[in-house]
Amino acid sequence: MEPYVTTESITSKTRAWLEKIASFNQHSMTPNHDKSALMVIDMQDFFLNPDSPTFTCGGPAILPTVKRLIDAFREAGRPVIFTQHVHHPNNLDSGIMGWWWEGMCLEGSPESEIHPDIAPLPGEKVISKHRYSAFYNTDLETVLRCLQIEDLVISGIMTNLCCESTARDAYYRDYRVFFLADSTGSINEEMHLASLLNLAFGFSFVTSADVVMEGLRNI
Repeated sequence: MEPYVTTESITSKTRAWLEKIASFNQHSMTPNHDKSALMVIDMQDFFLNPDSPTFTCGGPAILPTVKRLIDAFREAGRPVIFTQHVHHPNNLDSGIMGWWWEGMCLEGSPESEIHPDIAPLPGEKVISKHRYSAFYNTDLETVLRCLQIEDLVISGIMTNLCCESTARDAYYRDYRVFFLADSTGSINEEMHLASLLNLAFGFSFVTSADVVMEGLRNI
């Protein structure tokens, strides 16, 4: 099956997605970059390797854009926070997810590692999580409060699971959420677009990486 988006088509696809959700994407915001952080969610080999049973075809398409985002945030001196979705080898923390999904990403395994093209630097925060949301039973909120973050820029995979769940939880905690249509990916276009529509309607401003990076250049 052909992927719904590629590195070559991501720009035109993003333009079309933003046009489709425009009537609901009414809460336009400009990031306050002095109070912003970038979330890079679950960009792990478990999801990015085409040979993996959990391959997310939208992931490789967004990888170059996510890399540019990370570089821009680093250059501006703004935090980049990574997540890894992992589980204990004995399934001590899998719960219902162990039944729901075929195969678990085991902590410490090669598949659990973040893609080498965007590997975290020493000192950058990496959050291990066991559920979709990066906030659930992690120290993410403590880290954001200590960094005095108010605006959260969300990238990564999957759009409709971990990225959307994190965006919703951020909204519940009164963060302004910037959800990037061209820096999040899923397994098909229907799921990706449905999440963009739902998030624009109730939880975030859906935009593109270039819009966010333009403001960073002016810091």
